[in-house]
Amino acid sequence: MSEVEIIVVAGLYQARSGKEAELAAVLSRYVVLSRSVTGARNLDLVISASTPGRFLVIEKWDDADAQRRHLDSDIMVTMATQSTPLLSGAPDLELYDVISAHDLD
Repeated sequence: MSEVEIIVVAGLYQARSGKEAELAAVLSRYVVLSRSVTGARNLDLVISASTPGRFLVIEKWDDADAQRRHLDSDIMVTMATQSTPLLSGAPDLELYDVISAHDLD
């Protein structure tokens, strides 16, 4: 059985006060458009239940090449350009390794 590579990226975005709805719209559009990109396995957008205006985008990609290509895409550039003035600071972006139940044996 071949090893499957999955790249997971999580982005935490904090809206400026009063800009929550605008940021939600920008991130929602980004997620919907990015789901159709070749190599995208899944993208989700959630909002914090405990911290107002905090959004989390979770992305799963088939491989590192697909994820890297997406970083330079028009979809990503547009989201970054539109979201920057709506943020209280730089987003917190993190790469994660996938741990499956099989890895825990």
